[in-house]
Amino acid sequence: MTDLFAARTQMAMSLGFHILFAVAGMAMPLLMVIAEVMARRTGDAAWVDLARKWAKGTAILFAVGAVSGTVLSFELGLLWPTFMEHAGPIIGLPFSLEGFAFFIEAIFLGLYLYGRDKLSPGLHLFSGVMVAIAGLASGVFVVAVNAWMNTPTGFTLVDGVITDIDPFAPFSAAAFPTQASHMALAAYASVAAAVLGIHALGLLRRPDSDFHRKAAGVAFAVLAVSLPLQIVTGDLSAKHIAEHQPAKLAAAEALFETQTRAPLAIGGWPDVEARELKWAIEIPGALSFLSFADFDAEVKGLDQVPRDEWPPVVVTHISFQIMVACGFAMLGLVGLGLFLRWRRGRGAWLDSRLFLKAAIACSPLGLIAVEAGWFVTEVGRQPWVVRGVLKTSEAVTPMPDLHVPLVMFTLLYVVLGIVVVVLLRALFRDATPLAGDEQTTEGAR
Repeated sequence: MTDLFAARTQMAMSLGFHILFAVAGMAMPLLMVIAEVMARRTGDAAWVDLARKWAKGTAILFAVGAVSGTVLSFELGLLWPTFMEHAGPIIGLPFSLEGFAFFIEAIFLGLYLYGRDKLSPGLHLFSGVMVAIAGLASGVFVVAVNAWMNTPTGFTLVDGVITDIDPFAPFSAAAFPTQASHMALAAYASVAAAVLGIHALGLLRRPDSDFHRKAAGVAFAVLAVSLPLQIVTGDLSAKHIAEHQPAKLAAAEALFETQTRAPLAIGGWPDVEARELKWAIEIPGALSFLSFADFDAEVKGLDQVPRDEWPPVVVTHISFQIMVACGFAMLGLVGLGLFLRWRRGRGAWLDSRLFLKAAIACSPLGLIAVEAGWFVTEVGRQPWVVRGVLKTSEAVTPMPDLHVPLVMFTLLYVVLGIVVVVLLRALFRDATPLAGDEQTTEGAR
């Protein structure tokens, strides 16, 4: 194992682990606030219990995300010192803002958790809203850095030295609007799908559980709103990539030859040596239309990219296919739920065992799609860490034996993952209203 491969593997593992908690930090507070609002409106003890348990779940995920995020911040400096030397002055502002948002989120999460009986109702609810806003902002600030890495701007490169730096450049990067909106909606959709699956399982076991019915209803509503919007932003992202990152699009679609009326590939396995995509279902002209809104438009293939600058085609293509497949499977779940609601009435879809089983099956798909999407974003940019400016091989640390920290951090993530699963299972094992809670409006207050 080369040190470069070890460094890339460790970074990929760290990002892959952390992103699960990042999206939870963006989306869980929204679910928590919705439950809190309903608790205050209705005084229903089930809503009160739901708001409290989602808040505790948010706190657990936030704590582990803080640990994995701290590890990532160290890894940037330890594994990629040349990257930080060149890019640090530019990405410093969004990272600083992300840190500020993190502290805001932590402060208001503490107020929300421990101030229920000590703060006024309005201030307590305001604390929850601030957690949701800060969590979303934190994710958006990090995405700004990645958007700049994909479409760098705001500096002058003179003899390998970056000068004339604009600290706000990440927010004006061409990729920022589509990446930020797509990531935010992906967080809401993926977490909502996971939460829906958890409470669908609870409903299969306890069909009369008001707690699980309310939780599943909120999760489904968030999923039904965010997922179609996410697909729209995905289309906009594809159009942006076709214009600004043609090599990434060519790798994602395994398009080896530049062509007009380019087909959209469904499935298939790229044969890089033969420069062809095998066993794929192709829709003529669809890729040209999705990329440029013109069936006859020319789409650049990998033949327009120097061979040593090709992204890893197999990984990028397969990841892209997984992401799209998961997205449309979740859309099918939303369609099934809306159809059952239309045919059987409000809430009746939660009595359908077919829907509940489908929700359980789809529960991990959003998170899988998020992981696959980041593979497309990161692997599809290779061999560049900052596209067109700095290659990954030039940015890695000269420190040897990088397989040692790789093994150590792998063990850390395994332990953290086990801790999270144990804590969340214990939290939701008993889904009945908390003992001693008032079953009245006073209890919700």
